Amino acid sequence: MEHLRRTVQRALLQRALVVVSFIATIPVLELNSMAQETKEAVSDGSNSLQKIFEPREFVGSNKVPLKYRLLKPIQYQAGKKVPLVLFLHGAGERGDDNLATLKHGAKDLADETRRTQYPCYVVVPQCPKALKWSDVDWSKETNAQPENPSQSLQTVKELLDEMVETAGVDKNRIYITGLSMGGYGTWDAIARYEGFFAAAAPICGGGDPKMVNKFAKLPIWCFHGEADTVVKVIRSREMIDALKKVGSPVLYTEYPGVQHDSWSATYANPDFYRWLFAQQKTE
Repeated sequence: MEHLRRTVQRALLQRALVVVSFIATIPVLELNSMAQETKEAVSDGSNSLQKIFEPREFVGSNKVPLKYRLLKPIQYQAGKKVPLVLFLHGAGERGDDNLATLKHGAKDLADETRRTQYPCYVVVPQCPKALKWSDVDWSKETNAQPENPSQSLQTVKELLDEMVETAGVDKNRIYITGLSMGGYGTWDAIARYEGFFAAAAPICGGGDPKMVNKFAKLPIWCFHGEADTVVKVIRSREMIDALKKVGSPVLYTEYPGVQHDSWSATYANPDFYRWLFAQQKTE
């Protein structure tokens, strides 16, 4: 089954389309579908994932505990600076069990060969049930950047700041990626925390096209399923179009015929990690 899964994923990647411009109307999001996007159980090997993604809790300035999972660099050497990957989950993984967040992406991020090739921290925070990574209305046809960060996103940023100071994080190699609600959070974070991240990979999310000047030079690789009915593909297309207009080197992969799950093929793709870990800020 694993061989079949990877064969299908490779086929999807080979058929991927690069979209650089469009003229379209943004449809309304299917809010209920978005909230119910993950009903399946954690995949096989969950016991192993639970062990290597350590359960943690962080309390920031708002005094509200933030649960998160932490994957440490393999064969970590004291005093050596290592990259950090921030993964923002989707709406279906919100809550307080601190396990649902391992449903998507975690297995690929924790691949032993990949961890050996790219030693890094992986931070997987969990958004509380009633909150969001970005305080936008998913039922709207388009969204402006909220004036203030969401409570959850602000706490995540404080956690990362603390890790930069105390955990040997290479501040020039901090990466952000997220799917669905986490895709929205990714676009929000790179606009809000200008210059903090070295690269971003938003998956099937949406942002505010008016904010692209804040991250026009940031390496970005965006992904979306062409047939997505939960977060319409127009949400990514409008961001790519706006970025192209300001000269961004953004990359965009659109999976033809793929619905809301545009993350499985993405996180299983070795080219994605080669690209991600090659990015580095220059001071």
